Amino acid sequence: MKAKYSIVVPAYNEQEVLKLFYTTITKYMNTLKEDYEIIFVNDGSKDNTYLILKELASKDKKVKSVNFSRNFGQQAAELAGLKYATGDAVIIMDCDLQDPPEVALKMIEKWKEGYEVVHGKRKKRKGETIFKKLTAHVYYRFLRRITGMDIPTDTGEFKLYDSKVVDAILSLPEHNRYLRGLATWVGFRQTSISFDRPNRSVGVTKWTLKKMIKLAEDGILANSVYPLLLAIKCGLFLLCGSLITFVTFIILAILNINLGLVAWLFPTVTLLAGIILIMQGFSNSYIGRIYDEVKGRPNYIVSETFNIKE
Repeated sequence: MKAKYSIVVPAYNEQEVLKLFYTTITKYMNTLKEDYEIIFVNDGSKDNTYLILKELASKDKKVKSVNFSRNFGQQAAELAGLKYATGDAVIIMDCDLQDPPEVALKMIEKWKEGYEVVHGKRKKRKGETIFKKLTAHVYYRFLRRITGMDIPTDTGEFKLYDSKVVDAILSLPEHNRYLRGLATWVGFRQTSISFDRPNRSVGVTKWTLKKMIKLAEDGILANSVYPLLLAIKCGLFLLCGSLITFVTFIILAILNINLGLVAWLFPTVTLLAGIILIMQGFSNSYIGRIYDEVKGRPNYIVSETFNIKE
């Protein structure tokens, strides 16, 4: 029995590359001689992305489009793509062709071997700044350590999911979902394929520093209590430092070296204020996430779809 594949593609202001991506991915998928669909998720684009997707969908019924009412972010777009996917295996990939279509075919081969999650692992990241490469290198290793999960390093959203893995992820009730972490947390049989990530074909990246920080925050706060433990560790470290300072001051006082009252008060007040602010800051982060969950707002709002049956 032949399988069906779903290609989920988030798109935000990608008018320059959409048609090129469509032409390229269909060329590769047609070599399989199996059924497939391409689900573009228009994440509130302000350019001609909507019109281009409407045109592609009118010419090819395999092209489906989910259009958000506004920009909700890449994680929301990917979740929407997973929800509307009808394939036996679902591949999430960017439309800038930095996720090579030939690697997607290799992922399908691994899926046919019995793997249920296939990660795209980047060996080289062409076209990216040293700052982005360095921060990504540090972040993924840090995340892996504090979560206790075997999250593959140097991986992004480019993955293949078996349909039952998709069902498991969508069944989770949490609002702030970090797919890179959930892909590991749900378990199942997993492997990875290494590839060299090429330069972006056209256009510019939509990943601003603000968006990268938000993604990193989701990864840490959604998967680890490390910040809470870090506050305790910082408190203990500062407490030990304070005790050492007080012992030093007492010894100096015994030696008749008078430092004055200010010398005693300044480090004490600063120490207490620092501990309070650190612990309050981390507590507020978690309270904010609880508030976000309690509101129960949807991850996204769909305004219109093409070629999709509800």
